[in-house]
Amino acid sequence: MRPVVADAGVLVHPAADRRLATEHWLLATLPASSRDPARLDWEQHEVAMLPLGTLFSAVRIPGRLLTALTSSTHASALDEFLSDALDGGPVICNPRFLRYYALVPASMPRTWREAVDDWRVLDVDCLGNGSYLGVPRVGNVERTRTPTPYWSVPMDSPATLCRPLRVARLIAAARHCMTTEPST
Repeated sequence: MRPVVADAGVLVHPAADRRLATEHWLLATLPASSRDPARLDWEQHEVAMLPLGTLFSAVRIPGRLLTALTSSTHASALDEFLSDALDGGPVICNPRFLRYYALVPASMPRTWREAVDDWRVLDVDCLGNGSYLGVPRVGNVERTRTPTPYWSVPMDSPATLCRPLRVARLIAAARHCMTTEPST
């Protein structure tokens, strides 16, 4: 999030409080009895499987689409590009399969059904009810030597999601780059 200058009487939450609130919000996708095991997964494995379709859904974007848009394969360049393109909306990267997951409102799989059907030829999918996503611990914001998922664009506050129109525009631009022949 961008720095904010607080006026007198304005309550400012430190980053640690926002991270804790975000963690609680993410865990709210699970039944109460499953939250402690998910916390343990974050501690031991740095990733927990969370169900999609209640508080949020995810749009899976193959890394090759981002490479087509940026002409880069460097994780830091792709992360920075996604942060700019999605206006800071949260994105998870799974480096093992070089896939990115933009977190979007839970209703996106239903409301964008036709677009999602068109995106499948690009291996883009919108994951909602019945799907699970490996969500990294809130503080995991850098790619490491191990292929563990990390926050390509961190979720800075609870319920802060990518705007569907921005995600759709990103995918449309990638499709255009992949189908446009370079002129010689």
